[in-house]
Amino acid sequence: MSTGTSPGTGLRAGGATYAPAPGAAPLARMIAAQTAFETKLLLRNGEQLLLTVIIPSLLLVLFSTVDVVDTGAGEAVDFLAPGVLALAVMSTAFTGQAIATGFERRYGVLKRLAASPLPRWALMTAKTLSVLVTEVLQVVLLTVIAFALGWSPHGSPLVVLLLLVLGTAAFSGLGLLMAGTLKAEATLAAANLVFLLLLVGGGVIVPLDRFPDGAQAVLGLLPISALSDGLRDVLQHGAGTPWGDLGILAAWAAAGLGAAGTFFRWE
Repeated sequence: MSTGTSPGTGLRAGGATYAPAPGAAPLARMIAAQTAFETKLLLRNGEQLLLTVIIPSLLLVLFSTVDVVDTGAGEAVDFLAPGVLALAVMSTAFTGQAIATGFERRYGVLKRLAASPLPRWALMTAKTLSVLVTEVLQVVLLTVIAFALGWSPHGSPLVVLLLLVLGTAAFSGLGLLMAGTLKAEATLAAANLVFLLLLVGGGVIVPLDRFPDGAQAVLGLLPISALSDGLRDVLQHGAGTPWGDLGILAAWAAAGLGAAGTFFRWE
């Protein structure tokens, strides 16, 4: 009786084929499985849900119904909704992902995943895809709330989608860079501090024209400002493609993802 193996067909013995064959699953299937796993972890984490869903929703309702901040002419929700959408992207792609990945790195989860057949770049891809899935849920929820508050959006949905995707790439790269270079506790503190600072100074709730001219020039180059201003130009004012804001987001995305790929330490 002869025995032998044939790659990809399993073990052969006496003419019979035994399955499954050893070896890694196709790359696309591995990325899809890891994406589903990352998404489930994110949605099951109460603290992450507070940061990514509840806080943006409360801010939208509070500042749309209570006259606290001067948002200019027109309905407050028309100014606030684009900014809160930008905040939701930042809270998920940057703050939430940085904290979660930082502690995964501390507890050795990333070290074990790095030893699996899943390439490291594919793991980052899966994390970014899970962020996109979460953002879809965020956008749907915030849009429903905004419409209930009297929101009247304008502009092209395709331009809005492009802004959200580029914003996600920019914040995801920065979040992974922070998580892969700092200790978990430092990442936790820094990510939350940045979130609060950009909430105030990123044009989300307070218009940038309320700041001094010099500060406006600097704040306008931040990714949260570019995303919120770009969304506001399209959704509130019905403008065309905001190439300047898209360029800023693309530059941040290239720099953040490039630096994360270069300096990310897995343990």
